[in-house]
Amino acid sequence: IGIYVSGKYAYVGDSTAGLKIIDVTNPSAPTLTGTYNTTGNAENIYVSGKYAYVTDNASGLEIIDISNPSNPTLAGNYNTPDLAEGLYVSGKYAYVGGTASGLEIIDISNPSTPARVGNYATTTALGVYVSGKYAYLADGTNGMRILNISNPSAPTLTGTFATVFAESVYVSGKYAYVADSSGGVK
Repeated sequence: IGIYVSGKYAYVGDSTAGLKIIDVTNPSAPTLTGTYNTTGNAENIYVSGKYAYVTDNASGLEIIDISNPSNPTLAGNYNTPDLAEGLYVSGKYAYVGGTASGLEIIDISNPSTPARVGNYATTTALGVYVSGKYAYLADGTNGMRILNISNPSAPTLTGTFATVFAESVYVSGKYAYVADSSGGVK
C-alpha cells in the first residue's frame, strides 16, 4: 500500500504480506531482497537510518531494523489506540495518524522502547507531513489541519483548509498538496 525509496532499495508496505525490500538498482529488473511479516496490515513506510517505520494498521507502529536487508528484524513496536495509517518521521519523533484518535507523537530515540510524547485528538488522520514546526494532517471530512508541533507534548491547531475528504498531504516550499478523494488535488 505504501512505498519508500532509499538508496538502491524500495521498501513496500504490502498489506497482509508485511514489509518487502526490493533492490531497484536495475529498474527494469527489480529483485526481492528481503521480507518481514508484520503482525497486522503494513500500510505506510518511512525509512530513516537503519530503520523502516511501518504503520501496521491494528498493530500500531512497527520499527524494523533493515541494516541487513536480506534479514530484517523487529526492533520495537508501539501499539496505537486505533488503526495506524499516516506516518512521518522527523528527528527523534514518529508522527502517526490514526483513524479515531488523531495524531500520535512517538519518541523513537530508543527504537526498542518507543514512547508516546503527545497527541492531537481528531477523527481521521490518514496522511501526515511534517515541515519545520508544523504537522499537516489529511483529516478526512475535516479537511487539512495544520498543527504547531514545536512542543511535541502539546500540539496546537494553527489552521484548517476545507476539503471533500482529505486522504494524503505533501508539502513543498510554501504549498501543501492535498489528495482530496472525489475533490481531486487541492
